Amino acid sequence: MKTSDFNYDLPEELIAQFPIKDRSSSRLMVVDKKTGEIEHKVFKDIIDYLEEGDCLVLNDTRVIPARLIGSKVETGGKIEFLLLKRNEDDTWETLVKPGKRAKIGSKFSFGDGKLIAEVVGMGDDGARIVKFEYEGIFEEVLDELGNMPLPPYITEKLEDRERYQTVYSKHNGSAAAPTAGLHFTDDLLKQIRDKGVEEAFVTLHVGLGTFRPVKVDDVLEHKMHSEYYMVSQEAADKINRAKENGKRVICVGTTSCRTIESAADNNGVLKATSGWTDIFIYPGYKFKLMDNLITNFHLPESTLIMLVSALSTRENILNAYEEAVKERYRFFSFGDAMFLK
Repeated sequence: MKTSDFNYDLPEELIAQFPIKDRSSSRLMVVDKKTGEIEHKVFKDIIDYLEEGDCLVLNDTRVIPARLIGSKVETGGKIEFLLLKRNEDDTWETLVKPGKRAKIGSKFSFGDGKLIAEVVGMGDDGARIVKFEYEGIFEEVLDELGNMPLPPYITEKLEDRERYQTVYSKHNGSAAAPTAGLHFTDDLLKQIRDKGVEEAFVTLHVGLGTFRPVKVDDVLEHKMHSEYYMVSQEAADKINRAKENGKRVICVGTTSCRTIESAADNNGVLKATSGWTDIFIYPGYKFKLMDNLITNFHLPESTLIMLVSALSTRENILNAYEEAVKERYRFFSFGDAMFLK
């Protein structure tokens, strides 16, 4: 299986630069995962495809303002940090630009010294391991000094930080939003609950590795970055109950999918657990729990488009993407949605 098998042509003007005003008014492409048949809808129509007893799985992670602009203590040279993930020893895996300024032992200042960072080690793919010094609570310092880590393909400034958070975001820790969830409003979620659909909240702190293009020709040689996840007993019970009752488990986003597929045993039973996952899902994968998927339109040659193809077929998904380009759908983080029914 070649990485190039998952390529498609995307006109740059279809990359959404800003979120639309009403979250649930984005467009929704409904694709039959078996036949590839396509319907064009509006996102709030998703309720028509959900049935009583189904379980909607949502990732309640919250994006942290992980982009920091500062200067090198010794020289004053400008530096940019992007926090990727917090390690168990309270260090951070961080992308640094320009990297040549960030040798081990180097120190950097943010917010006139409110936050001091020291490079204490080297990580994978040029990342730096960083230790921070500060007074007070780290999350509050970061909230004051940091910026939202929007993907590089978004060049417009985000006016409202909350538009890069889901309305149900709860647990701080992501370097990027679980973007399929951005389409839901509180009102739409209430309508879905009133219809008898269960909600199960899981947590996966999204790292940038999820979104990086695959750089090897052979898909099987790609190594995923690990991400931290949590599944509560309550969520496990709801998801297992839906399966036992012959109802569907519908994941909102690839991150929710990767969470429950990582935590399920070989019999398709979900366990309450937490840990790190580097699960890589591509065509040929046999899903243990997920039946259907609500997702956005993903980058060419990304692990995300491979995951979506695994639930249907590569041909069906590339055909749907071709249709989305033709119909001028909006792509990527602030773009439109797809439901694989």
